[in-house]
Amino acid sequence: MHKLADYLPENTFQPVLSFLNHYKVHLKITRQRATVLGDYRHKGMYGNHIITVNGNLNKYEFLLTLLHELAHLLTYEKYKNKVAAHGIEWKTMYGQILHQFVEYKCFPPDIEKALQKTIHNPAATTAGETELIKILRKYNTHSKPDVLHVEQIPEGQLFITKDGRVFKRGKLRRKRYECIEVSTGLKYHIGSIAEVKLYEQEKK
Repeated sequence: MHKLADYLPENTFQPVLSFLNHYKVHLKITRQRATVLGDYRHKGMYGNHIITVNGNLNKYEFLLTLLHELAHLLTYEKYKNKVAAHGIEWKTMYGQILHQFVEYKCFPPDIEKALQKTIHNPAATTAGETELIKILRKYNTHSKPDVLHVEQIPEGQLFITKDGRVFKRGKLRRKRYECIEVSTGLKYHIGSIAEVKLYEQEKK
């Protein structure tokens, strides 16, 4: 368990460990997954709660992902399966846990400031909070010089996603961009901070 400290910001290992021990959580640190940062499965009749978190995240994103999943655990402990996965009950739990960890002063000032909004109305995923995730990405240790956000791609420009699909960027529709997949002509709405590469760069 002490290896876990390498993945967490300072001053957070002991309070995290207390949660994991108290609720008998089996924590798995996994390889990067394309669609999720973490997940939670409640304990069976004789088993433990299981939480997984991607091991490639920076320390602050790792902690927030873990707290997100712990909030699911606490919500399940209180309400079982009687409430929505990201309903008001989960939002309340997550907000309370976030407030507790913000009090430990473990986040840089810019992340702490962004989290004040999250505490009062958490999104279902960290990716749903555009400004927060932009700030979190500043603390990534591995630079990606050829990676851009969709919002940085000029309108009409082709770009390629992580799964190799090519799109043409269209106009902003609320928080997402209307993009056309070149091979099918189908329209998709892609988040403004989705990480992509310019198609011309990818072909070289």
